[in-house]
Amino acid sequence: MRALSRLFRGKFIAGLRRAFRQHALEFHGECRSLAHEKAFAAFLRTLFLQDWVVYAKAPFGGPEHVLQYLARYTHRVAISNHRLLAVDDRGVTFRWKDYAHHSKSRTMTLTAEEFLRRFVQHVLPKGFPRVRYFGWMANRRRRELLPLLRALLVTPLPPVPDATPPVPEAAVWQCPRCQGPMHVVERLTAKQILREEQRRVCFLDSS
Repeated sequence: MRALSRLFRGKFIAGLRRAFRQHALEFHGECRSLAHEKAFAAFLRTLFLQDWVVYAKAPFGGPEHVLQYLARYTHRVAISNHRLLAVDDRGVTFRWKDYAHHSKSRTMTLTAEEFLRRFVQHVLPKGFPRVRYFGWMANRRRRELLPLLRALLVTPLPPVPDATPPVPEAAVWQCPRCQGPMHVVERLTAKQILREEQRRVCFLDSS
């Protein structure tokens, strides 16, 4: 993780520097002073002094595990009802997992205002759907491709070619001695025939 942290930090800062040179960044409010090259370079130097946190874990066991993992974020709310333990004048008490200590179950009590503030952070802004489709399911092409796919599904498949072995071609040459049929085993070019004759001559000379 330490190596990934340094690598990601370097790539991210290099991307910021490249975007600044291409004038792809905009600075407003308190960040307006970073629009100057020297100020932006000094800001990037401060980023190198901080340790970046990179989360890494073992790969998933297969597509089913990937779907289970994504379903927690796409088809669930920020906190389930069974994790809520009490709601009273003191605030909201709920259960959470402490992943830093072997996923131990712990409880926490927050004021109603703080609980709502954290809950709203998990609500996506307008125009940001949780699940985005791509390919033929994308909204931009769905109206055009869906009818085409349905038409292709009802179209009968082409006939499967016959798997029987082909009939060998009839012989076109006859042996000048026995008048028997002659079949083509291999076709040789003139260069190959000459090379074969030279090899035989060399072999006879060496003996």
